[in-house]
Amino acid sequence: MEEALIIAGIVIVAGGGGTAGLVALFRSRRRSAEPGSPGPTGTTGTTTAEPPAASTTTAPPEARPGAVTPPDLTVPDHVAEPAAPPARPLDQPPPSAGRLARLRGRLARSQSALGSVLLNLLSGATLDDQTWEEIEDTLITADMGVAPAQQLVAQLRTEVKVAGTRDPAEVKALLRADLLAQLGPDLDRTLHTQRHGNRPAVVLVVGVNGTGKTTACGRLARALIGDGQTVLLGAADTFRAAAADQLQTWGDRVGAETVRSDREGADPASVAFTAVNEGIDRRIDTVIVDTAGRLHTKTGLMDELGKIKRVIEKQAPVDEVLLVLDATTGQNGLRQARVFAEVTDITGIILTKLDGTAKGGIVIAVQREIGVPVKLVGLGEGPDDLAPFDPEVFVDAILGD
Repeated sequence: MEEALIIAGIVIVAGGGGTAGLVALFRSRRRSAEPGSPGPTGTTGTTTAEPPAASTTTAPPEARPGAVTPPDLTVPDHVAEPAAPPARPLDQPPPSAGRLARLRGRLARSQSALGSVLLNLLSGATLDDQTWEEIEDTLITADMGVAPAQQLVAQLRTEVKVAGTRDPAEVKALLRADLLAQLGPDLDRTLHTQRHGNRPAVVLVVGVNGTGKTTACGRLARALIGDGQTVLLGAADTFRAAAADQLQTWGDRVGAETVRSDREGADPASVAFTAVNEGIDRRIDTVIVDTAGRLHTKTGLMDELGKIKRVIEKQAPVDEVLLVLDATTGQNGLRQARVFAEVTDITGIILTKLDGTAKGGIVIAVQREIGVPVKLVGLGEGPDDLAPFDPEVFVDAILGD
């Protein structure tokens, strides 16, 4: 650049411009190099080269070779949001009355083996001591328990001897009467779920995990709603992650609201208290409180169960404390029942899974063990397979009538 200026200066001098022209050229160069001095385009500072401006004239798509004309697109001013999926219609549960009779066939399939063995032994060619021992063994293996089995056999043996009969129909009638007596037909199996005064009935459901406790709460809610009552569920099982979700799913299907905590491990007594308080405010008929599954060998957990009951009773009495037992656990279930009865006042038993491998004698054994009646039995996996216990229907199912 400098060489070009020198050459230009020499040309100017040679051309007659002289020294004045050369000085003017260098002054002009100095001014253009100083910061802030105007450049040739009138801008200040360093000038950055800009890319050439794009042509403002664009050929239409159809004028360009190989161009594809896009379809006309109409964009509405407002795009409607997708419609929400329709709400799931509520289930309409059948009434609980007569439900055990409707499920009798299912009960008979699982219990008729016991009745057939007993009837075959009683109608045999001889009724000697060995035969009576076999009858007693059959009752014991049906989870009836040693003492009840011995008592029933002794009574039946006396009746058959006094009657002097071996007629199968008469012997079957004697056996039916004795089984009914063992089941306690006079026990009060009423489920106290009716609202009283300005307060709802409160049902506290307890038991060990795995017995079907939360499912029993949901099924009980369905049965009560089928009978025309309003129900509120309290998810006080805050230790099992899925318990509240499971209970709420049951409630959503039949329109029963669920009171639950928004965090895992919350105080179950607080949840139970809130549920009962909501039941009072909303004038609900029945509040069903599901509790955490308690290991009957853990003292701290059993104490927590007692605390829940005490906290509820600060605002409303607890009408029912229902113990859920798995009918297939046999003698272990009886030990559970014994410990729960020591912690809280059990008013009734829900015996689940009675349609599987359970032995019918467990009904007699558990009632005898804790002195409270079996009020409800679970006879399948369906939502309406929980039924009020009817001793006569049960015995007839065992004997195949």
